[in-house]
Amino acid sequence: MDYRPLGTTDIKVSSICLGTMTWGEQNTEAEGHEQMDYAVERGINFFDTAEMYAVPPRKETQGSTEQIIGTWFKERKNRDKIILATKVAGRSNFDWLRNDGGYTNHTAAQIEEAVDKSLKRLQTDYIDLYQLHWPDRPINLFGGLGYKHIDGDHTPLEEILDTLGKLVKAGKVRHVGLSNETPWGTMKFLQIAETRGLPRMQSIQNAYNLINRTFELGGSEIAHREKVGLLAYSPLAQGYLTGKYRNGANPEGSRKKLFNRLQRYETPAADRAMESYFKIAEKHGIDPSQMALQYVTQRPFVTSNIIGATTMEQLKTDIDSVDLEMSEELLKEIEAAHLEQPNPCP
Repeated sequence: MDYRPLGTTDIKVSSICLGTMTWGEQNTEAEGHEQMDYAVERGINFFDTAEMYAVPPRKETQGSTEQIIGTWFKERKNRDKIILATKVAGRSNFDWLRNDGGYTNHTAAQIEEAVDKSLKRLQTDYIDLYQLHWPDRPINLFGGLGYKHIDGDHTPLEEILDTLGKLVKAGKVRHVGLSNETPWGTMKFLQIAETRGLPRMQSIQNAYNLINRTFELGGSEIAHREKVGLLAYSPLAQGYLTGKYRNGANPEGSRKKLFNRLQRYETPAADRAMESYFKIAEKHGIDPSQMALQYVTQRPFVTSNIIGATTMEQLKTDIDSVDLEMSEELLKEIEAAHLEQPNPCP
């Protein structure tokens, strides 16, 4: 395991981050604890969660993931050994997230309510990295290329950063970051922080995998030049790049079978693109999951690769990906496949 700087901070996080969103839905508390124990044994010091988890988001399970992490902290008494990241939901119709029963947004009152609830569930008095889960302003997210302007009210970015700055001063949050953000949004937050002396966004958590490399189009240069590294989520395209859904398979217990929420990775060109990567892995005699994961981990603009698993076998396979050596020949074949069918699942 190697460790990389989190933005401009003095924190170093493991190149693999433990994602947690299945805990409280597909995984029990005991299973979540087992995963955290094993991850720490393997050198992972970075966990990512969100107030909204478990997924799929439901009133009945909301907050359960943070609670599971909280009971683990209480039992293991090792809070100081973990870099903990969580998120506040952006504008949505989740009227069960807030006390007032209204839609979520990034107003000061809602962010303050959210962070206090997260701290209580997590049984900690500080969060290392507090992220805006998705923008407050209305934009087209989670699929589709290009910018489509959508009129609508939103909290000004200056007000959002001011609220986050107060949380930092209060000691509830150490650093702040973005998620599901655009290049414009990232640069605007950085500009406001610099001109107004407010907290600097230290990371951006966006989807990035072999069939969705859209982050490279604008985000990768920002990551390098501005030191806002990518926390890559969905590196296995919600399981599609493992091959378990290959040729129309739909295994019992899988997320697709349980929830049928994987449409982002079911575009017309997706199967053709994924098949090319499966064949590359087969040619080189390597596990397609590990190939997909290590490709993401090794990108120079990636700070940490967020893995997630529902079984210990999956978790071990995912973490073992850090030992996979990727030859120049392998990387050239991956690049050729990408150019043949670029970004079929943005």
